[in-house]
Order: sequence, then C-alpha cells, then structure tokens
Amino acid sequence: MTATLIDGISSRTLKTDRLNANILERDGDDPNAEAVVFIHGNVSSSLFWQPTMLRLPANYRAIAIDLRGFGDSETLAVDATRGLADYSDDVASVLRALGIESAHFVGWSMGGGVVQQLMLDHNELVRTVTLQAPVSPYGFGPTALDGSLLTPDAAGSGAGGVNPDFKARLHSGDRTADEQTSPRSVFRSAYVAPGYQGDHEDLWVESMLTTKVADGNYPGNSTPSENWPGFAPGDRGVLNTMAPTYFNTTGIVDLAVKPPVLWIHGTQDAIVSDTSYFDLNYLGQLGAIPGWPGEEVAPAQPMKQQTRNVLMEYEAAGGSVTEIELENCGHSPQLEYPEKFDAALHAHLLGRTAV
Repeated sequence: MTATLIDGISSRTLKTDRLNANILERDGDDPNAEAVVFIHGNVSSSLFWQPTMLRLPANYRAIAIDLRGFGDSETLAVDATRGLADYSDDVASVLRALGIESAHFVGWSMGGGVVQQLMLDHNELVRTVTLQAPVSPYGFGPTALDGSLLTPDAAGSGAGGVNPDFKARLHSGDRTADEQTSPRSVFRSAYVAPGYQGDHEDLWVESMLTTKVADGNYPGNSTPSENWPGFAPGDRGVLNTMAPTYFNTTGIVDLAVKPPVLWIHGTQDAIVSDTSYFDLNYLGQLGAIPGWPGEEVAPAQPMKQQTRNVLMEYEAAGGSVTEIELENCGHSPQLEYPEKFDAALHAHLLGRTAV
C-alpha cells in the first residue's frame, strides 16, 4: 500500500456532534486565517485534495474533510431521502467543532452537490463556492432539461445502476488494472481524460478504496420498477442521495444572500456530462443496455446544461457566477490542469476572475 499523506499534510479525527470526522490540514497554517474547505466526491476521499491544499496561498487555512463512509471518517448510514443533507450537516458539524464561523468551500462532483446543499441549509457558513465538475442541481438521473422527472419513480437512477463487479473489486481492495471494472481502470477511463499522466495514481487508487461498501453506505439499496431499465432508487446509501426524487438544490436561486460561485469543468468529462457514460439512458442510446425505449421516453440527462441554466438564473437573481470550461480535460481539473485550476480558485477567493 502506498503512503497516503504527502509531506506538508497532516490528518486528525474530530469528534463532532454528528460523527467522528477525519480531516486533512496543511502544516503550519494559521488557525485564525480564512479557511478553504475541500469536499471530495463519490468513490473518493480527502486524499485527492492534498496537492491543491499545498498550493493554496499561505494566508489561507486549508482543510479537507472525509465524508461519512469515506476516508478515515466514521461509517454511518446515509438517509438518502434527505438528498445530500446528511453530508452537508456533517460538514457543518466539523466547522462547529473547529470553531470556524464561515469558510470558502470547494466541492468536487458529489461534493459539489454537498456544497450546494450547504448553501441552502447553512448559508451563513459559506463565503464563496467553487464547484468542480458538480452533480446537476436536479441530481443524477433521468430528468428533462427543466429538471422534471421522466418517470415518477426516477427509474434508472440510484444504486441499482452500479456494476456489481466494480462494487466487488472496490470491496476487495483491487489495486490492479487487469479489468475494466477495477478502481484503477475506472480512474483512468472516467476520472481523467485520455492521455493523462500524473505522479500520484497509486495514491488516487488508495483514496478510491477507502469507500466503505456496506449497507446504508456505498452504493445503497434499490427498488423494482415497471419502467425501463427495471429499478428505481432506494431510500439509503450514497448513490440514492443524488437521485432526482430526493436531491434538488435549485432553491439556491432564491437565496437572500448569494455567495459568489465559480464553476469549473472539463469538456471531456465522462461522469458529469450531457453524454455521461454513467447515465443509463445514454448507455441505452448507445446500445450498451438492451431494451432502451427511445429518445422520446428515455433521453440522456443534459447535466451540464441543467447546471448552466440554474446558475444563469442564480446570476439573474443577483448572484455572481464565473464559468471556466477546460478543453481536453476530464472529471478532475485539479489533477489534469492544476495551474489553470489554481489560478481560477485563487482569483475567486480574492473576488477576481482568472485571466
């Protein structure tokens, strides 16, 4: 197993009023400095944020939090009927335990949804928001451009869509690239764009393997459906939290206090995309899943356009939004184009726009 902490980063566990939460911190940071809090995505952990934390300007306090059931945080059941609110409430509890009254938040993928939920439920905590390849404000699943459900039960979303072999390999700690369904192969094919070469792939795989495959955690339960492809979201576990029956953060448009938002994403994102390889309707369209009922019944979810439309409404209602789209970049701008990501983030923290 590779070492998981990069020099200059330390780990500790906090007992909050909700859970025992593991956090990473940059060594030597001033505890009274403005905090920048990094929230990881699904099948991931705080470990992914270490290089970004080290590159943060010295006058900020860098913190990354392991969500429940990931990294070294406590494994507690997730109530999916609350959307991502279990996670956002956990994050708020960490800030209370640290005595931090407000912070800048950076959320990646599912973590971007957690930050959107924080904006709604703990608005007073949020100074600025950076959304990296975030889940759509309408969730991850079969919805039209306006967020309306394609079927009443959101068939095709939630935990039922997980490849059972990937789940088994994640649970067993498979570190090989022998199969397409191994975590390392999934990292190479989905987390980054083709051709990416980095220095820490072993560390990123270790981070993925911290995901707790357990009842109530990853991936969650599912229910049968009469609608294609035959299943609907269950009521517990990670993937069901983002089902469009439970998750909707479009209420950010109506916030009285609107934190400035930076949205940064890649053109080659295989996960959060208008043509996502994790969207069963799109896979059906490609012929990868049999029985697809057709474009009129089961179109692909226009995830990025949904996000863009909601953020345009946010801006029209008085909020500030900066969108940066990176060419030839996949799901991980902070890894694939660190200089561009840093420039955008650091300017955003200062209330500026990167040039």
